[in-house]
Amino acid sequence: MPDSAALTFTLPEPFAGWFAARGWQARPHQLALTEAALAGESALLIAPTGGGKTLAGFLASLIELKDKGRQSNSGIPALHTLYISPLKALAVDVQRNLMAPVGEMDLPIRIETRTAVCAAGRSNILLMPAAARKPNSPALSSQLAQLPCT
Repeated sequence: MPDSAALTFTLPEPFAGWFAARGWQARPHQLALTEAALAGESALLIAPTGGGKTLAGFLASLIELKDKGRQSNSGIPALHTLYISPLKALAVDVQRNLMAPVGEMDLPIRIETRTAVCAAGRSNILLMPAAARKPNSPALSSQLAQLPCT
């Protein structure tokens, strides 16, 4: 992840405006993680509770999807981001925390939580509890391979 002291990345609109409207500023780790993700780099973020980890982890996805969302060739929203949560309650919490900025910025992004993967997905961001399927199971691998991804 880039050194936050040398960070030059700034949030594009409407994200910068969304933060400003709340009297917030994006935290250095949120900017650094977003910059790394948009550059296709891997990153690890460790931050305390309330440190903005959820938004940091999804900002790059939201930025990439902001203009029109991703569509498959059939016009159905294509999966962009898959988040596998250790708990269903956490997946629901993450969804709720993402729906606020998506709705308030009127972003064309669909987010859903499912307990199973199906090929007929209708979302750009899918949140799935790990308990729904064993992460290394052949059944899950097969289902993931059928998702309409871009």
